[in-house]
Amino acid sequence: MRIILAPMEGLVDAPIRETLTKVGGIDRCVTEFIRVTHGMLPPRVFHKYAPELHNQSLTEAGTPVAVQLLGSDPHQMARHGAKAAELGATQVDINFGCPAKTVNKHKGGCVLMREPELMHEIVAAVRQAVPASVPVTAKMRLGYDDRSMGVACAQALEAAGAEEIVIHARSKIDGYKPPAYWEEIARAREAVNTHIIANGEIWTVSDYWRCREVSGCDDVMIGRGLIARPDLARKIKASQQGENVADMTWPEAVALVREYATVLQGWLEDRYVTGRIKQWLNFLRQGFVEAQALWPEARKIRQVAPMLACLEQPLPVAASRAA
Repeated sequence: MRIILAPMEGLVDAPIRETLTKVGGIDRCVTEFIRVTHGMLPPRVFHKYAPELHNQSLTEAGTPVAVQLLGSDPHQMARHGAKAAELGATQVDINFGCPAKTVNKHKGGCVLMREPELMHEIVAAVRQAVPASVPVTAKMRLGYDDRSMGVACAQALEAAGAEEIVIHARSKIDGYKPPAYWEEIARAREAVNTHIIANGEIWTVSDYWRCREVSGCDDVMIGRGLIARPDLARKIKASQQGENVADMTWPEAVALVREYATVLQGWLEDRYVTGRIKQWLNFLRQGFVEAQALWPEARKIRQVAPMLACLEQPLPVAASRAA
């Protein structure tokens, strides 16, 4: 009954993986995708997206991290899968789920679900190139134009040797709009023997249990829900044991944001760090009334220190009631 932190391009970077896995409950992470085109990428690109390669592909909390690749050329994907394994990747994941227009326009991500034969070629090539001890997995949606391709694409990936398949319970056209069609994951799961992991619209402990019941999947991947509620995985783990743990408090969440900012300041200029904090805070608004109340002021701040001071200020009673 594993919980996996979803790869979210431009958001779930190494610093946020470190921060969230320390909270507890997350069994595995996946990097943002490494875009594979024509030339061979140097090791520094792999290390940029997956600095955990320097630590046996583990976060500081000991959570395994898979390296994700995105591309449409089987030969180049195979070369990069082999390089990832050579650099220490303990799992190579292939992205067939990204709905971004710029990615799809260049024949990457979810648009490949129109061509299950090509999906098969890519996974088969990577599987052949990567040592047998390194799992090759894939993430997909239910389709591109509609939700009709889930079964066919899952079967193609299984035949190619994918050891696990994560299915986001929407099509590209659905984007991220609710609902998630967990029952369509069940259809794909019943059509293959490969292990299927459910993904999409899990924001609460009750969502988790409903997703498992409808999809029939033991394992789930959570993205936005874990960004909005950093203790969600920990609370789910407790519920699996029939236990309940107190919700994370706002001061505890702010401490996580401060830790995240400190790490980012070693990487980026302050203005970019502040942008990343705002991005996270925007999600936290869904999990904390305090974040919602502070958002109008915080969104205007451009420097890290004033931003953190804003988040740590006592919440006015009027604002708390409004939230």
